[in-house]
Amino acid sequence: MNATIRPGELHATAAAAEPVVGLMQAEDAARWDAFVLQCPQATFFHRAGWKEVMERSFGHRTYFLYAERAGQICAVLPLARIKSALFGHWLGSLPFCVYGGIAGDDAQARALLELAALELARELGVDYLEYRNIEAQHGDWPGKALYVTFRKDISADDEENMQAIPRKQRAMVRKGIKFGLQSEIDSDTERFYAAYSASVHRLGTPVFSRKHFKVLAEVFGEDCEVLTITHNGQTVSSVMSFYFRDEVLPYYGGGNASARELAGNDFMYWELMRRAAARGIRVFDFGRSKEGTGAYDFKKNWGFTPTPLHYEYQLLRGQDVPDTNPLNPRYQLMIKTWQRLPLWAANLIGPHIVRQLG
Repeated sequence: MNATIRPGELHATAAAAEPVVGLMQAEDAARWDAFVLQCPQATFFHRAGWKEVMERSFGHRTYFLYAERAGQICAVLPLARIKSALFGHWLGSLPFCVYGGIAGDDAQARALLELAALELARELGVDYLEYRNIEAQHGDWPGKALYVTFRKDISADDEENMQAIPRKQRAMVRKGIKFGLQSEIDSDTERFYAAYSASVHRLGTPVFSRKHFKVLAEVFGEDCEVLTITHNGQTVSSVMSFYFRDEVLPYYGGGNASARELAGNDFMYWELMRRAAARGIRVFDFGRSKEGTGAYDFKKNWGFTPTPLHYEYQLLRGQDVPDTNPLNPRYQLMIKTWQRLPLWAANLIGPHIVRQLG
């Protein structure tokens, strides 16, 4: 496969009844998303809009491959390339997303997409190809047993959902209610960004740019929502969530210094759950976390069961599975240094670093 695939170019010589592989163009986005919406293996992170997000937010080259049979899409594989002096050169499905890989149950189409991706990876000269699978797909590929995801069914009944939260965590939610915290849906990302950037700075993590969140809101429209928690009119915490089918995915969030004292984050996720249930959502996807972290413990305390994610790697020029885990001791000094930066400096420098991570 030529790495500079021409629009509309198909890669197969089989008869029309056989699947063929193509590269998504703007005119294909609607039918790509129509397939993703009804495909059981697909996730929110398979949506066509991520192509625009990758390109506008980070400037990364994308390759959204699809297989079609008799003119109908039957499998998709969104890919993006990151070339970083700090963190390597790789092709993945999908950077900055918790899930990815090939979506579709047509075995022949999946096999063709697999071959196309490997050919593309070799022609680009990347160190490795990465898939972020919910279910294991390649038992013979090296993997990374680092991340888990937390997903849980929720009820249409608020009291049932409240009682499903373990007692100690439920007390924290009630604490936020007692403090008189309020929840509001924001029409922009300004309050969210202030709470989010302050929170990740305390963790020693580089921040995404303001532009990134504006792009997400523009691209995904009503399926991207910002919920902000206030106390006496002041922002306490805020979360940006995605909606997909019958699921809600709180994806980026954070709180100001007052959030811990006021149980702001506990109240925030309860309010998100309550509001989502009211609009017919039946799955709450708390997203991925690394084992051994505070986020992991927080989600378990909500009564969610961790499910391992299967991040699989085809090593090409690289010799080892990448390790950009912040828990890696080699990054601890960097994290401590970052925490000491003034917030304005971290917000200025952070986006240039984080775009290389994926």
